[in-house]
Amino acid sequence: MDDTDVTDLYEEFGDDRLPPGQRETNQFPVLSKSGTPDWDPETWEFTVSGAVETELSLSWDDFRSLPSVTQTQDFHCVTGWSRFDCEFTGVPFPELAERAGVHDEAVHVLFTALDDYTTDLPLEDCLRDDVLFTWGLDGSTLPADHGGPLRVVTPHKYAYKGAKWVDGVEFCTDSQRGYWERRGYSSTANPWEEERYS
Repeated sequence: MDDTDVTDLYEEFGDDRLPPGQRETNQFPVLSKSGTPDWDPETWEFTVSGAVETELSLSWDDFRSLPSVTQTQDFHCVTGWSRFDCEFTGVPFPELAERAGVHDEAVHVLFTALDDYTTDLPLEDCLRDDVLFTWGLDGSTLPADHGGPLRVVTPHKYAYKGAKWVDGVEFCTDSQRGYWERRGYSSTANPWEEERYS
């Protein structure tokens, strides 16, 4: 599978690849609101719901059979560190949106996860080919503590916008706030504007 390098996306948002207030690291710290949830590949289900033509329910095998890509991306944590050149493999967000047939009135997306985490983004921020539902990291299976079996990566946002252990998306007709957003974190989360808190 070809690897597409999208690390130059920062040019849309700022002058430097490393956003202000961030430090580069080769490590990949593990952060989450609670412990790593268990999952069973036989019963795992991914749902697409809300303002769509066709609600979807996908098993793990179904999800893994969707068209996938590998991309080299940068990863920016709201706590102040950035890891360059992460290789993620997974399904681009627009692939699922197209299969579900998103209604014109949909304006927002709410992501849900196995640990009851939620996060939200405007639909326009999700309909990018570099927003991935990823199961692979650096040529290996995505580790459980980094969100395996499946997490979202949002290289143009702080990483709390990318739910770990994601198990569904809801297309909404109005804005919904997720777990950290309800606790004072920014709803926009642009690293190049240092939009950490609301």
